[in-house]
Amino acid sequence: MFADPPHPPVRFSAPPFATETGVGRRGSRVGLVLSGGGVRGAYEVGIVQGIIEALGIDDGDAPPFGIFAGTSVGAINATYLAAHAHRGRLGIAGLAQLYRDLRLGDHVKLNWGAIARGTESACGGSSLLDPRPLERLVAESIDWCRMHDLVDAGDVRALMVAALDLSTSKTTVFAEVAPQTRFRESLGQRRSVSLGRVSPEHVLASAAIPLVFPPRRIGDSYFCDGGVRFNTPIAPAIRAGATRLVVVTLGAAARERARPQKNPGLAFVAGRMFGALLADPVAHDLHVLGRLNRMLGVAEGGDRGVLTSMQHTLIETRGAPYRQIKVLDFSPTEDLGAMASRRVQELLRQPASRIRRWASGLLERSETVRDANWATYLLFDGPFADSLRDLGRRDALARQREVREFFLAKDAPAIVAAE
Repeated sequence: MFADPPHPPVRFSAPPFATETGVGRRGSRVGLVLSGGGVRGAYEVGIVQGIIEALGIDDGDAPPFGIFAGTSVGAINATYLAAHAHRGRLGIAGLAQLYRDLRLGDHVKLNWGAIARGTESACGGSSLLDPRPLERLVAESIDWCRMHDLVDAGDVRALMVAALDLSTSKTTVFAEVAPQTRFRESLGQRRSVSLGRVSPEHVLASAAIPLVFPPRRIGDSYFCDGGVRFNTPIAPAIRAGATRLVVVTLGAAARERARPQKNPGLAFVAGRMFGALLADPVAHDLHVLGRLNRMLGVAEGGDRGVLTSMQHTLIETRGAPYRQIKVLDFSPTEDLGAMASRRVQELLRQPASRIRRWASGLLERSETVRDANWATYLLFDGPFADSLRDLGRRDALARQREVREFFLAKDAPAIVAAE
C-alpha cells in the first residue's frame, strides 16, 4: 500500500463531511469530470488530493464523488478513482505514486520502424510510441473487478469515458451505471452512448492520442482519443444524475503564448498541434451554463405553467430538462510549458539522460527547449509529473474555503445544466 505524500493534511473545525444535501455519502450525486492532456493528468491528481485535504477526509469517511467522467488521461484517472470509491481518500496516494514512478526509459518507447513500414500493432494500428507500457499500466494498476462491484452496489453511480469513433467521426461515451441510476441519453447527433461494462480497452481507446498511440478496435469500429471532439465530458455526468460537478481542465492557459518565430521547429509545432487537437470549449460551455442559469431563474419566477411547458419541450427535443447544477472548476494557474522547459533543461544536463537518447538532435534546438509545450503532454517523467501534481494540490488548497462551501453549504449559487 502506498503511503500518503509528505504533506500535512489541512484540518478544519467544521461540520461533518456528510450533510443533508447528500454530498459525501456513498453513491453521492457529486460528479468529477476530468479532461485529457497526456502527462498533464498529474495536475488532476493534485486537485483531487487538495480537495480531500481541504475537506479533512479520511479513508473511513464516504468519498467526495459518486459519479466519474473522463477523457484520455482523464479517463484513466477517473477509472482509477472509481475503483477506490470504497475509501474516502479514493486511493489518491497510490495514483500519485503511479505518476511519480513514470520513467522515460520504461514508458516512452519509440516505434519508428512500425511508422516507416506502416505495420500495425496487435491492437490494430501503427503508432509513434509502443502502446504496451500504457496497456500494462491500465490493466494492472486499476482493480477492475472491484470497480464493477462498486458500480453494482451503487457506491459508484456511474463511470463514463469518451472516445472518438473513427468510422463515424462521432464521440461515443462508454458508460457503466449503477442499477438505480437513470442515464438520460441525448437525442442529438453529436454523440452516442454505449451502456455496459467499462473495460481496459475502452479506457485505452479514450487515451489513444492520434499518431502517438494506435487506435483501439472495439466491436467493428476503431476508436481514438476522445479529446479530439469531447475533451471535457460535462454533459454525460449531468445525464447520469450529477447535482454538483467538479470540473478539471488541462488546456493551455492564455498566458502560455508562443513566442514569434521565423522558422518553428518540429517539436514546437508538435506541441502547438497537441494543444489545438485537444482544445476544449469548456470555458464557453461554462459561460453558456451561467447564461442558461439566469434564464431559468427568470422562468422560475414567472408563470409556473410556462416553465412546465418549457421543460416538457426540452425533454422532447434533448431528452432531459434543464436543471440547476453547482459547478466548481479548476485549471492550472502556472505556465505548464515553462515548467516543462525547466525540466527538459535539467534532463539535458544529465550526460546519460534518457531524453538525450530519445530525441537527441531534436532537443538540442534552443527553441525546442524554450517552448517545451510538447513536453507537457509527452514527458513521461516522474519528477515532472510530481511537479504538476503539486501544482494541482496547491491550486485546490488555495481555494479551500470555496471548496468547503461547494461541498458543505446548502445555499451556494447554482448553475444550469445543459449540453
